[in-house]
Amino acid sequence: MIYCTGDTHGDWTRFSADIFPEQKEMSRDDFVIICGDFGLWHDTDEERHWLNWLNDKPFTTLFVDGNHENYTRLNNEFEVVDFYSGKAHKIRDNIYHLMRGYLFDICGKKIFAFGGARSHDIDDGILDPADFETSKEFKDELKRWTKANKFFRVNNVSWWKEEMPSTEEMEFGLKSLAEHNFDVDFIITHCCPQQVVAMFSGGCYKADELTEYFDVVTEKTKFKKWFFGHYHDNRHIMSEYVMLYEQIIRIV
Repeated sequence: MIYCTGDTHGDWTRFSADIFPEQKEMSRDDFVIICGDFGLWHDTDEERHWLNWLNDKPFTTLFVDGNHENYTRLNNEFEVVDFYSGKAHKIRDNIYHLMRGYLFDICGKKIFAFGGARSHDIDDGILDPADFETSKEFKDELKRWTKANKFFRVNNVSWWKEEMPSTEEMEFGLKSLAEHNFDVDFIITHCCPQQVVAMFSGGCYKADELTEYFDVVTEKTKFKKWFFGHYHDNRHIMSEYVMLYEQIIRIV
């Protein structure tokens, strides 16, 4: 079995047995995939507690990265392992981050995974502590921006440039798809193709390098369903595209 859900932002309580009773019939060979914004943030006692809680669930948890992850930790703290024909970061024995651009053969299905997205809450910019001579100057500016209700994040504290993929990652993704003749069962991402964004956003979400890259992917690739999060809603767009937030749906 494979289930899929949207952003969790470090709150994994939706996987408690009373909310997700289907897990009673699941094993480690069954999977729940989170479509980005898993919520790997700062290494605290609370985060370790909840990661261990999630790790003890009867199923195996997988996720693609979103725009709200600590990429310094994700890319440096965790071992890269071979995982179902692709590569993954091993977060815990039963929690894995599906790395960008790989195809995974899971439960007999070919799954193309590609995380990342541009943050929508940084209209006023990124505040970088490195731009200030003293920590006091930075803290004073932080207070001013906060008091002014600015939409911003702090570099390497609440925002990382790696939220957006590199050219090399995008090229690798297309190469992986080409090796499988651009024919997969499922695509799992955080954001979605710009042509799909245009159908539901009313112009609220502008095009960027990643959503335009996904336009190329969707035009080249044959797939059954494309699952994504990011937009904090649950809906179907046409028949192929499934936006997920709190909903947990079975896909295999």
